Amino acid sequence: YLMLNKPAGVVSASRDAREVTVADLVRDAFPRRTLFPAGRLDKTSTSFVLLTDDGAFAHAILAPGRHVAKRYRVTLDTPLTPAMTAGFAAGVTLADGETMAPALAVPADPADPCAALVTLHQGVYHQIKRMFGVYGAGVNGLHRLGIGPVALDETLAPGGWRALTAAEVESLRV
Repeated sequence: YLMLNKPAGVVSASRDAREVTVADLVRDAFPRRTLFPAGRLDKTSTSFVLLTDDGAFAHAILAPGRHVAKRYRVTLDTPLTPAMTAGFAAGVTLADGETMAPALAVPADPADPCAALVTLHQGVYHQIKRMFGVYGAGVNGLHRLGIGPVALDETLAPGGWRALTAAEVESLRV
């Protein structure tokens, strides 16, 4: 169970023939383990990726019925509006007609109206980008701050990693 601070430009996958993957970043330390990301971030997104070789654990975190919160700091190309905040709270209906579960979108910094903190309880392909897209807002930056009760270790540089503590693993199992 590893916490990785994913840098931009790295693919959230175990293997890729052309791209550097999150598993590649730890492969030298775990040459005989098949580690995979429990959840994904797109190539341009950064921060907390959980790597494991425990499929049941990963499934429990990702299962829709568990509703494990994922927290993000998002940089938009336009200010966060009350309509966006209310829409996220109600459950945004995407352009394709799919309705997302209610989510939290609040200002991240009073000095930066384009910075938002978003908390999701589901994981749909490019969900945050698609949700803000409904309001005509583009996402310029997406940084995952935490999964469930476990926050990214701020001492980890991009590409850095560490093992989760036993307490962190247990907190994700609950």
